[in-house]
Amino acid sequence: MISTGIIRSIDNLGRVVLPKELRSAYGITPDTPLEIFTEGDSILLRKYHPAGACALCGEVTAMSIQFKGKPVCAKCRKELAEL
Repeated sequence: MISTGIIRSIDNLGRVVLPKELRSAYGITPDTPLEIFTEGDSILLRKYHPAGACALCGEVTAMSIQFKGKPVCAKCRKELAEL
């Protein structure tokens, strides 16, 4: 794990504010779902990606295929073919 040197407190409702620099660097927007994990005495946050979600757009479809180990939906494959 890499320390960012940033320290935040939890408010009365249990909320923690993620600094803008981290949100920007990791592409976290107000509608980004985050998964919460624990490991020992650590709490880990990770962007949530449903199983089988397209690696490019995040859509979950039955028509996804694996490309270099990542699922890609039919719509994104079509867009890539048009480039």
